[in-house]
Amino acid sequence: MNQRFTPPPPVDLMARHAQRFAGAQRACRERSCWSPFPDMPAGYPDSAAAQAAGRAAFESHLGRAFVLDDGVARPAATVGDVQPGEEISPYTQQALRVSYAHREVDELFDAAERAMPAWSNAGIDARIGTLMEVVDVLYREHLFELTHAVMHTAGQSFNMAYAGSGVNALDRAIEALVYAEQAMRSVTPQAQWRRRFGSAEIALDKHYRLVPRGVAVCFTCASFPTWNAWPSMMASLATGNAVIVKPHPATVLPMAISVRAFRRVLAEHGFDPDLVTLALDTVAEPLGKVLVRHPKTAIVDFTGSVAFGQWVEQNAHPALAFTETAGCNTVVLESAHDLDAALRSLATTLCMFSAQMCTSPQNIYVPRDGVRTPSGTVPFDDVARRLAQAVAALTGDDKKAAMILATIQSPQTLSLLGQLQADGARRGEVLLAPRAYRHPEHPAARTSTPLMLKVDTSARDLYAGERFGPISFVIACADSRDALAQAASDVSRHGGLTAFLYSTDEDFIVRAQDAYARAGAQLTINLTGPMPLNFAAAYSDYHVTGLNPAGNASLTDLAFVAGRFRITQSRRPVDDAAAPNATPKKEETRHGHQ
Repeated sequence: MNQRFTPPPPVDLMARHAQRFAGAQRACRERSCWSPFPDMPAGYPDSAAAQAAGRAAFESHLGRAFVLDDGVARPAATVGDVQPGEEISPYTQQALRVSYAHREVDELFDAAERAMPAWSNAGIDARIGTLMEVVDVLYREHLFELTHAVMHTAGQSFNMAYAGSGVNALDRAIEALVYAEQAMRSVTPQAQWRRRFGSAEIALDKHYRLVPRGVAVCFTCASFPTWNAWPSMMASLATGNAVIVKPHPATVLPMAISVRAFRRVLAEHGFDPDLVTLALDTVAEPLGKVLVRHPKTAIVDFTGSVAFGQWVEQNAHPALAFTETAGCNTVVLESAHDLDAALRSLATTLCMFSAQMCTSPQNIYVPRDGVRTPSGTVPFDDVARRLAQAVAALTGDDKKAAMILATIQSPQTLSLLGQLQADGARRGEVLLAPRAYRHPEHPAARTSTPLMLKVDTSARDLYAGERFGPISFVIACADSRDALAQAASDVSRHGGLTAFLYSTDEDFIVRAQDAYARAGAQLTINLTGPMPLNFAAAYSDYHVTGLNPAGNASLTDLAFVAGRFRITQSRRPVDDAAAPNATPKKEETRHGHQ
């Protein structure tokens, strides 16, 4: 380790966070509902004061240079600043004017490699304990600062930024640590092996060492920067690797705050903060391919566009790549016990954060003859009209719209809305035309109500693949079998993370479960009520399957962490191992085991 960092007196961080970690282990094992964090801002300790402090911390960044290390380690070598203008608040449509220290790519990799040996040798408990301390610091000191940073870069509402990009992302981070610890503990640090070869018995002492793969590059997306990044970072760091974080140019600040917190905790506990660094680029001059192809890149975590995600999967080798891109998420509406309840639940989920979520439904397949209910079959046209009315009821009032729709993250989404509205009018029917609504707190906010189109399967070119934003299609199909086949085909060909089914026919439900399992989408059946259909619960719901083009990894399972380290071994005769000059067995505990 670099001599700049003098180890402080040892602190048993694993013991400090043992109760929280044990709760997460139990929840992962049982797949039960659990979180150590309050799910709403009002439940946060001393909430009013914490929210005010968080907002002030966010505002203190505006128009200034962001200091990455904040006095806990030497400042990153500055060779130039990212020009302001990449981060535009969707609420004010004004630039944040934050500048960030920039380091050369080779310097980042060299620094990361220098930082890794001491971290890898520290042992499982030291690493997991330190990272649990990072989680705690993010929660106690930065949660509302991050909430506002996510709001004013990604465009989420305050409550969603707190919950989805705050406490739920922290839960996913802990979840990754649970699986990392489980994967590493499955490898015994030493064993004695005996076998007879002829008349002789051979006895060997064997020692097993966990070796990190190397430097990980973590790409974060524009709409949910922390949700995928934190668990990816934790998975790599827990297994002994270093991480270079590459944020989307539109949402740097949430990740800069995160990286600074990681670096501070690492330095305070005697580790080189260059285990976590920040690589910055611009839309005009992207660094993504340079980072993926760098000879020292050992792991790539990517969340973002389909096009670049597919390029990563094809070009990252020999680095190990974990991807989540986009999904063409589907609904099959075959029959319903309570059609109005089903339509209300669909409408709410279609509106949530203007459908700028990887789990938002898009293609709603309905038999041309209609949907069966206890009171008779409701014709297709009536189903489409009633769903549009349910969406309109949620978005007709500007105050209510602000709470559920929030803002549009990218101006490109508004262009797509206009293009698809025109195409839909020619090819089908516009059930619901989008309009900008006036945000009651931010009059300049970039906003739009949803676009909903009614088409049939001849318009597949319009809805095949993800159409990012508040855009949905109600699609007439020949019958229920055709509806299911069309939906499963979307998932298999274009990727799908989640799927939704409404049916009162148990045989049809079984067929749908089989079809979606083969296509690799997580299926929600007959859910109504206040819970958003696409809510994914940490410790219980697996996010992405890795079985279709929407991504090759899952949050969170053992496969997400187990490949981030490899196992080496040494073996020697038992008598030789017991010799006075032999290396003591306890030395092996420094290398990944404890």
